[in-house]
Amino acid sequence: MKVKFGKVEQYIYKRLEKGPLHFSLMDPDPNKISTKKIEELAKNLKKIGTDAIIVGGSTGVTMKSLDKAIKAIRKHFSFPIILYPGSSGGVSRYADGILFMSLLNSKDPSWIVGHPKIGAQFVKANKIEPLPMAYLVVEPGMKAGEVGCAELIRRDETSTAVDYAVTAQFFGMRFVYLEAGSGADRPVPAEMISAVKKNAKVTLIVGGGIRTPASAQAAVKAGADIIVTGTIIEDDITRVKSIIDAIKKFRK
Repeated sequence: MKVKFGKVEQYIYKRLEKGPLHFSLMDPDPNKISTKKIEELAKNLKKIGTDAIIVGGSTGVTMKSLDKAIKAIRKHFSFPIILYPGSSGGVSRYADGILFMSLLNSKDPSWIVGHPKIGAQFVKANKIEPLPMAYLVVEPGMKAGEVGCAELIRRDETSTAVDYAVTAQFFGMRFVYLEAGSGADRPVPAEMISAVKKNAKVTLIVGGGIRTPASAQAAVKAGADIIVTGTIIEDDITRVKSIIDAIKKFRK
């Protein structure tokens, strides 16, 4: 049976026809950032050409803070707003889509299927479009690896990453996210990105530790379809622009 994609997924594939994309990850933890600041960042991210905004975080995020953040973003951003759920409570009815993820290399079954199971009916009832995705945490992993109880994929374990990605494809997941962790001191190795892209028929998302145009371009050259940046968005929006501009050089 042919899969009928939702509007968010159609949007992603349509833009990918021209080349790699950039997604901005915003953590709406009220202890870290104000709603006013989130709105300001969204306005600036639209100006510099990000393709979508992902909202969520590993800790400190509630449904209330997500609702407020998405409403603020929506004032300036018409492109998809996609949830990045740090737990079963990381959902909001105001989002367009959700990275409906399974952390395949977690040692805790709740991160593989437990949390998704708890949130599934909310996603369905509120007509949030699910993007079926395998989440794979690579060294150093940072808070994402710690919270998700990940058995980190070592940087030299390319074959392990490939095994997980092919497994994800066979499970019917259409996205794989290779995550080095927010604030990581180094991104996912290019060799790993390349091997996963060559062996698994999935849309490949890569994030964590991408702070420069050179590191973004290296990931794209290796096969990344979507580059995610998060930490530097709050630190230096001009650096984010330089990364987006670097990614755009690979578009038709």
